[in-house]
Amino acid sequence: MVKRPRGYLSKATRSLKTKRKLTPKDFARQYEVGEKVLIKIQPYYKGAMPHPRYRGRVGRIVEKRGSAYVVEIKDGGKAKKIISHPVHLRRVESASSEKAQAKKGKK
Repeated sequence: MVKRPRGYLSKATRSLKTKRKLTPKDFARQYEVGEKVLIKIQPYYKGAMPHPRYRGRVGRIVEKRGSAYVVEIKDGGKAKKIISHPVHLRRVESASSEKAQAKKGKK
């Protein structure tokens, strides 16, 4: 028997599949340094895709590098920097801003 190849996305392609296609708006997203983002991998675009082990992590934008962003996350007790294209990132609203908006709505 021939041994099967183990590529970069071996055993991870099923968990990454989505029915949503990418739009030009996904590629044009802009983030500010210091903003919190969620790493949500889009399998249809392989450029600057973070490793699947970081899927679902929340991090902070540290810098812009070309068309990609450097995101700092905490992995255990250690800070790690992930380079990711904006297609794979989603903006996260902080809890303090949500509480402030809820207070305004009650008045």
